[in-house]
Amino acid sequence: MAVSAIFGITNDGLNLAVNLLLLFLLVLWVALVFWTHADAKRRISDPMLVGCATIAALFPFVGTIVYMVVRPPEYLEDVHERELEIAAARRAFLRCPSCLRRLKEPCGTCGKPLDPRWKICPYCEAEVPERAPQQQRRRGSGRGRERAPGAGEGESRAKTEKRTAAKADQRPATSAGARESAEPRRERKPAPEPRQ
Repeated sequence: MAVSAIFGITNDGLNLAVNLLLLFLLVLWVALVFWTHADAKRRISDPMLVGCATIAALFPFVGTIVYMVVRPPEYLEDVHERELEIAAARRAFLRCPSCLRRLKEPCGTCGKPLDPRWKICPYCEAEVPERAPQQQRRRGSGRGRERAPGAGEGESRAKTEKRTAAKADQRPATSAGARESAEPRRERKPAPEPRQ
């Protein structure tokens, strides 16, 4: 019994090659449909759109090519991971971990970080007391040193020292002892108590 030839090819070797080529294309098409479905599930959260992409891939080769053009650029896992990173970046810190500068003040009720412009805590709805600008600056330095009362932010340290020296020269000095007592005593140490 003679096997019917596809495309009217009567040569057995050539007929076998054409049959193998058709089998390869059929397997490739089924693999592309499966790949389109699997890729759509990883990139699209809506099951209806996943089904539409799979149905489009049933059109041999063209459906998969169209899907590759219009598919979302990121996997759902990558989108979720990016959203977690953004949420972690938005998390507010009270102090900078590297320079220890105070960034925000904690809420007196719940302890969560508060933006200085807020009038109430968005977490517990407690009212935020107003703080003086000088007090915020002093707390924001993170070093424990206080500024001179007349020193502005734009002035240099040399100008501040000159002004302090000029004020000290303007004070009336009645005697050398009075002048000496106005300066801090760093050289004198208290005498140690005798042990008994």
